[in-house]
Amino acid sequence: MDSHALLCRLQQTSRARSPGATAVPLAGGVSSEIWLVTDGPERFVVKRALPRLNVRDDWFADPARNGVEHDCLAYLARIAPCSVPRILFHDAEAGLFAMEFLDEKFANWKTELLLGVAREEDASRAAKLMATIHAESWGDTEAQAKFGTWPNFVALRVEPYLLTTGSRHPKLRSLFEEEAERLGRTALALVHGDFSPKNILISQERLVLLDCEAAWFGDPAFDAAFLLNHLFLKALHLPAWGESYLRLALVCWYEYRAGLAERFDEDLSSRIGRLLLMLMLARVDGKSPVEYIVQERKKELIRGFVGRMLPAGAFAMEEITDSWRRLLTTTL
Repeated sequence: MDSHALLCRLQQTSRARSPGATAVPLAGGVSSEIWLVTDGPERFVVKRALPRLNVRDDWFADPARNGVEHDCLAYLARIAPCSVPRILFHDAEAGLFAMEFLDEKFANWKTELLLGVAREEDASRAAKLMATIHAESWGDTEAQAKFGTWPNFVALRVEPYLLTTGSRHPKLRSLFEEEAERLGRTALALVHGDFSPKNILISQERLVLLDCEAAWFGDPAFDAAFLLNHLFLKALHLPAWGESYLRLALVCWYEYRAGLAERFDEDLSSRIGRLLLMLMLARVDGKSPVEYIVQERKKELIRGFVGRMLPAGAFAMEEITDSWRRLLTTTL
């Protein structure tokens, strides 16, 4: 859908009323079309999922996931008010929804991190929000019924991250396949599925979580590992600030554990560690490689690290963090 077609649809459905309304495509995502719509004095964002994601490899997913994201935002608005953009309307027939536009008062956490802005407060707020989402949705039968979206999660996360990566590392393949199967059997809480700094906007008043089209009622360990992975990889990318990123990772770890309270146990801890190692490798050799790790030497460091730690069952977070720190200190 181009901007003209979008505006026609919005006007036909009385969602845009000004004859001079405009729709400007926004950059940054690979899985959806996103526009900033200006309708007289009003501004809002419209999002529509793509059937084929904009990456190098073939990566397809059902565009109906746009409805999953809409439902997830509505659910999160109830259990964690002000933590997600406010939904304005949903056009299920056109496969799109609109949400509030978060203006220049908000900073993107990923952008801040890549500039060396590593505030413990930001990490703490993000981890507390994650813990709230998992704790409030834990065992929620309504959420389990609404977000029984395993096929969607397979298409968006399991196949491109775990199965593809395993197929490209034959010695580790069985471990990745076993983890994919285990995830499919686990149903504990609502998983955001893309809990990363690029999907977090921060202002003095609010921390806002975006992009929940991969939402699934499953294993919360995935979200925790997904966030920690981004901080670990940034320590490799920008070693001058590496210790700061690892400090933020530990802040996230301890705040998440505290926020989840009685739900957190050694099994969950181990699952987070295992998934963290797998996702580190996936962001090099899966279908969605992280864009800033481009040097082959750094990719090999990740491959070697995961290749040693994963088969050894080294899943304790303190051990993973200390081993990663030593590797970065001695090789960079």
